Amino acid sequence: MLNKTADKIFRSEEELAAMPVSERIRYRVVATNSRYHANDNISAFIEDDEFDELKAEVEAKMQDVLRSLVIDTESDHNTQGTARRVAKMFLTEVFRGRYVPVPQVTEFPNIERLNELMIVGPITVRSACSHHLCPILGQLWIGLLPNEHSNLIGLSKYARICEWIMSRPQIQEEAVTRLANELEARVKPDGLAIVMEADHLCMQWRGVKDNDSRMMNSVMRGSFLKDPNLRREFLSLLNRA
Repeated sequence: MLNKTADKIFRSEEELAAMPVSERIRYRVVATNSRYHANDNISAFIEDDEFDELKAEVEAKMQDVLRSLVIDTESDHNTQGTARRVAKMFLTEVFRGRYVPVPQVTEFPNIERLNELMIVGPITVRSACSHHLCPILGQLWIGLLPNEHSNLIGLSKYARICEWIMSRPQIQEEAVTRLANELEARVKPDGLAIVMEADHLCMQWRGVKDNDSRMMNSVMRGSFLKDPNLRREFLSLLNRA
């Protein structure tokens, strides 16, 4: 098992090839002192021909989980393909944001020097709680105050960036902050605001089993943080939506 000192250990190509694919990827991550938490993107450390191999490894491990749950996947026709389906779901769907690069987004200069409040939303959110891997489902709204130097992006691109950030195991507070960081770096607005409201199935499906509680949180940057009138305008427009 690799540890945090792996960056000090030289591995030959033959040694790397003999490792399980997950260990090869982890070796590259640790060797560069990078982080690989549940909500981190590790696509830069996965080579093109390794993705199918990783999916096969996850399938095998998932099959072991089903066996440990004492589920007879050989004679139970409903679970014979479950390990394969779960591996595909994790890597290509619900946790896809960990394993693929950020989507390409065309940016346009603010030729008209737009500097009025823009609101995008609601954008559908599909994420997962990193504590129990239960779904987080909801909506978010994005408020932007551009300046003459801002980069404008198409409406659908906000949804693509949001999906890339949200398709990872995480907690809602960190997810919104990560999305704010990505948009702020791309658009470079004078102000940025994000409000997210979501159901957490880790509360509804297990634990207290509270079907009515939702979580709402926000991130305010720049003018939205400094100007209460702008913040009030943004929130009031959301209430009318």
